[in-house]
Amino acid sequence: MIRFDPFDYGFHEDPYPTYRALREQSPVHWNKELGFWALSRHADVLAGFKDWEHFTNTGGISLEVGELSADSTAVLSILAMDPPRHDRIRALVSKGFTPRRVRDLAPRIQALADTYLDRCLPAPGERGRLDWIPELAGRLPMDVISEMMGVPEPDRDEVRRLADLVVHREDGVYDVPEAGMAAALDLIVYYTELLEERKAHPADDLTSALVAAEIDGDRLEDHEIIAFLFLTVVAGNETTTKLLGNALYHLSAHPEQKAAVLADRALVVPWIEETLRFDTSSQLLARHLKKDVALHGTVAPAGSKLVLAIGSANRDERVFDHADEYDVHRDPGEVARLVSFGGGRHFCLGAHLARLEARIALEELVRRVGDLEVDRDAAVRVHSTNVRGFASLPIEVEMR
Repeated sequence: MIRFDPFDYGFHEDPYPTYRALREQSPVHWNKELGFWALSRHADVLAGFKDWEHFTNTGGISLEVGELSADSTAVLSILAMDPPRHDRIRALVSKGFTPRRVRDLAPRIQALADTYLDRCLPAPGERGRLDWIPELAGRLPMDVISEMMGVPEPDRDEVRRLADLVVHREDGVYDVPEAGMAAALDLIVYYTELLEERKAHPADDLTSALVAAEIDGDRLEDHEIIAFLFLTVVAGNETTTKLLGNALYHLSAHPEQKAAVLADRALVVPWIEETLRFDTSSQLLARHLKKDVALHGTVAPAGSKLVLAIGSANRDERVFDHADEYDVHRDPGEVARLVSFGGGRHFCLGAHLARLEARIALEELVRRVGDLEVDRDAAVRVHSTNVRGFASLPIEVEMR
């Protein structure tokens, strides 16, 4: 009997043996206790992302028993929509969240990374200790998102605190904690006020661009803009923070690969992509079944809740050679098949921004640091049913 409990703190420490057992023994897995199905193989997870006619997002993407809202789109925006509603909102928000807006952020991302690294790293030639998450990885993505939205700098620490509370889960609690519910409501109030400010005084930021977005006379309503801002700050902040932490954690465990990356900044992008595959920030996303799904001799019936196990799909031996090995030299064509950012209509709108932030921050770190070691015993994991990463990651660095 396979025990797959996404709420269990022990599972959070290392979910991969469980994923392997699911792929091998129970690729369409039924959890009777918690009342959900799970798909764990790469082909099935990817098909689940693409097939909205069977796998609907409209019930939300989390396993929690409770809901933040009777309409989960109030906090999940396009993540809780199917076509045609999804296509309409995505087309409109894409008018503001443009590739050019992301590219134009590069100099600001570089400046922010420089600022935080200047503060937390020792002087050239010296050694020192820092906590990578609160001193850089937990700050940079929130600052970038806030910069894009037009959130004033004095408000950013509080917005970051609220976003962290939204995704945190208590051990043994199968619902959104009270603190998370309150934080979600506080964020909605904050973005409501920010939106009113931008409607009165437009600026060169995403919030103002969303207000102005228009296609054939169709515009976003206020609640649709607020929902997208909420989604962006929670999803965009949390996943990139976890990526930056996971990257250091795993590279540090492989001395030869670490030496290669620190000697050649061209390996930073392969390092990021292999981290996204090997230990992705987004581990599990829920769906509801609109129709029966028959796979591998098992039928998951319509009306059921189902989990797409992204973390498992990225370790599927049917797709990735030596899938449980961390290898920054992995074939790029193979790594390109990772499903960390979803697929189909729901491919992550912020994927390019996440990769850009990670590349700039880690290239700058590699330029400055001659060696680094993670204090694995002191590392503290985040506990969440959706994301995987660290709340604290102490590291020792030796500067060039």
